[in-house]
Amino acid sequence: MFYDTATNAHGLSHDPFKAIVSPRPIGWIGTKGADGSLNLAPYSFFNAISDKPKLVMFSSSGHKHSVRNIEETGVFTCSFASRSLADQMNMTSIPADYGESEFEIAGLTPMPARLVDAPLVAEAFAALECRMTEVMRPRGLDGLPSENWVVFGQVVGIHIKDEAVRDGRFDMSVARPIGRMGYMDYCDAGDVFEMMRPTRR
Repeated sequence: MFYDTATNAHGLSHDPFKAIVSPRPIGWIGTKGADGSLNLAPYSFFNAISDKPKLVMFSSSGHKHSVRNIEETGVFTCSFASRSLADQMNMTSIPADYGESEFEIAGLTPMPARLVDAPLVAEAFAALECRMTEVMRPRGLDGLPSENWVVFGQVVGIHIKDEAVRDGRFDMSVARPIGRMGYMDYCDAGDVFEMMRPTRR
């Protein structure tokens, strides 16, 4: 099959776009508002985009609490979403009122970051501390801004639990990251195989 996205006439019961672009890592974003309230929310439009410097981004469908807090404070954290915390991660997607802590709703422990004033998930195998570098709204071919706000941040600190490190590496078979597929589907990315980059002789 083929369809153009201008009409989006795919004829399927659900739009397959996000299912095709999958699995997507989950950015479990922790923020603190200027009023001191804590927020935790998962974003599946998330990824690392640079190693030097270490940069990550997430995209919010609408101007949600995470974006508001980051614009106010300039900082955020990103906690690792593992299979062991999948239910808690899902619970933090609840449409809570501003100022209501998703940490408390999901039964998670907010841990203060060391270098930024934002909370991270104490139970997570790993977490990134980030300083916002820019917030922008991407534009389509028509020049109009999308409904999404994209937040970029530089990683200034990294937490890793000792039990997730084996042979000098962050062990995916222990951490078992989860990824967002299409629709309401998720995957467990703990089944790992290794391939070396090819070289020319």
